[in-house]
Amino acid sequence: MDKNIDEAKNNEEFWNASVDEIKKGYIENEDKIKCLICGETFTVGRIYNINSELYDAKKAAELHIEDKHVSMLDYILNMNSSFSGISDVQRQLISLFAEGISDKDIASKLGVAQSTVRNHRYKLREKEKQAKLFLAMMDLLSKSTNKKISNLDKGTLCDAHKTATTIDDRFNITDEERIQVIKNYMKEDGSLKSYPSKEKKKIIVLTEIMKNFNKSTTYSEKEINRILNRIYEDHATLRRALIEYGFFERANDCTSYWVKQ
Repeated sequence: MDKNIDEAKNNEEFWNASVDEIKKGYIENEDKIKCLICGETFTVGRIYNINSELYDAKKAAELHIEDKHVSMLDYILNMNSSFSGISDVQRQLISLFAEGISDKDIASKLGVAQSTVRNHRYKLREKEKQAKLFLAMMDLLSKSTNKKISNLDKGTLCDAHKTATTIDDRFNITDEERIQVIKNYMKEDGSLKSYPSKEKKKIIVLTEIMKNFNKSTTYSEKEINRILNRIYEDHATLRRALIEYGFFERANDCTSYWVKQ
């Protein structure tokens, strides 16, 4: 149960984090520092031995992000474009900009005119200005109404999982809907009474099923099937759905599976 609570909390903490916290990749309080991507925690005051070097909790968290997730820029760039709001071309250009490559070399690498790269810089700058104003506007709105945009008159909108493959109305889910679907389709032991046919309900059920898997573990297909078979007899349907909705990733030869982060 604790792991289930932590999983949901990690997703909520990511979306509730400030811009500065997302840039750093972690949130911190008096007692601990927590990775926003995977939920790994580091205890404040403890010294960590990493590659025979000693580091405090904050530095250990920074090294963890670099080692496990490359960088926050890399992580954000590889999130679903529905979250980041950038196109595949813009994602590629930002990656090249981050490498410090000149516009001339970028143009040569991509086979486009240098003026095209300049035009993309202009569009990204306009998007940056819009984003700043939008964040300011939403912050002012939440302060003037004393509630977040996700807070409804009754209930709260749930956040989609960070690795969702497609973001649409299927993820327009309230906490009350989530509770009711879990009650209707799942038993107290975590197994399924039946597998829902409606997409929104599938997402809710699959989110709950993911609480049976560890982020740091690589699973074989046999292990995945064994765990899913305890939940529902048609484990193949659940396995395909977990891949389709972006909860799991798998090797090209389907020999290994892991939780997407």
